[in-house]
Amino acid sequence: MFQNSLSFAQAQDASDPLKKYRADFYIPKHEGKEVIYLCGNSLGLQPKSVGPALEHELAQWRDEGVEGHFRGKYPWMYYHRFLLPQSAKLVGAKESEVVVMNTLTTNLHLLMISFYRPTSTRFKILMEGGAFPSDQYAMETQAKFHGFAPEDAIVELFPRKGEHTLRTADILERIQAEGDQLALIMLGGVNYYTGQFFDLKTITEAGHRVGAKVGFDLAHTVGNLPLHLHEWGPDFAVWCSYKYLNSGPGGPSGIFVHERHGKNPELQRFGGWWGHDESSRFEMRKGFIPMEGAAGWQLSNAQIFSCAAHKASLDIFDEVGMEALRAKSLRLTAYMEWLLRDMVGIQVITPTDPKARGCQLSIVTASPDRRLFDFLSANGVVADWREANKPGEQGGIIRVAPVPLYNSFEDVWHFARLVKEGLAVM
Repeated sequence: MFQNSLSFAQAQDASDPLKKYRADFYIPKHEGKEVIYLCGNSLGLQPKSVGPALEHELAQWRDEGVEGHFRGKYPWMYYHRFLLPQSAKLVGAKESEVVVMNTLTTNLHLLMISFYRPTSTRFKILMEGGAFPSDQYAMETQAKFHGFAPEDAIVELFPRKGEHTLRTADILERIQAEGDQLALIMLGGVNYYTGQFFDLKTITEAGHRVGAKVGFDLAHTVGNLPLHLHEWGPDFAVWCSYKYLNSGPGGPSGIFVHERHGKNPELQRFGGWWGHDESSRFEMRKGFIPMEGAAGWQLSNAQIFSCAAHKASLDIFDEVGMEALRAKSLRLTAYMEWLLRDMVGIQVITPTDPKARGCQLSIVTASPDRRLFDFLSANGVVADWREANKPGEQGGIIRVAPVPLYNSFEDVWHFARLVKEGLAVM
């Protein structure tokens, strides 16, 4: 199936139906040569269409001033609408169930106002142990805000002894065990550390059976894997746009609110002018009337420049389609895993089952320090080092993500070659 040769990798690239899209991105340089960029799970590369998109909005501001809210190709008053079709398609939702606004952790807190409504008996939050710090801090401070000690309110899920990833059966068992004390399940769709993709549909169903609300942080999931949020039925989800969605540092966040909640104007939330009923917004009266759907959670008007960069990238995803990206991702990531499989001194802790991962592979080295990572960096590989995130663990991991939009089979082959060279000199 695979061959460990440069000629094989180049042949795969030659027959890749998505090969042309690499040219749509700027690839950083190292010593005059393009780097092997495997860090799209942290910050995606810049699409070449971003510059013209920003220049368009700068010209709109220059030429129209305040009238830019109502004139031009993309009037700012309605800018969030221009991101809805692509966003909905990416996450498998209805357009009314999504909106782009704010940034990720801000949106997580805003949605928890609506969906974490603890009582004296149902107050617990279930999350993966060692979740991304933003989620840990959000859960901790939300629990405190509602008067609960985090150590009582937060239930963390850890893998079995000797294992690196969570078993779905163990997650379901814990949901059942917490039962009517469980107020909220809040998991990352893909765990940032291990790269494990959780069974979101099954977890959602289990949470709803015990009466809990279910939400997901999809920062490492959107643009990485096909999603079907409307069908799967979680109550809400949040994601960022600067990782796989290539929308620039600090890019805007997206939210999903299932339509069963979006049609409920009485649901508790924080109000803002841009979430108010559009038909009466400029009457400037008291009395918040939320727009129907996810748009009713907006607070302020869109940040036009960051949204313009986001739209430029979303349009590429809309053209390519997640199914085509996933098909290439499966093969590209499998090739990397195959090349690394027998190397002494490293272990890939990401699930081997392609259904349980996206394109990220997390690599543990036998040596608990950064020597291999530093060797790779010195030789033009842009990857990501993360310190151990569980109690008692030493060292850390190298996270690499061969992104199907702009990474090649040749990138993967050269990366594996450098890993082997690095291990030989450690």
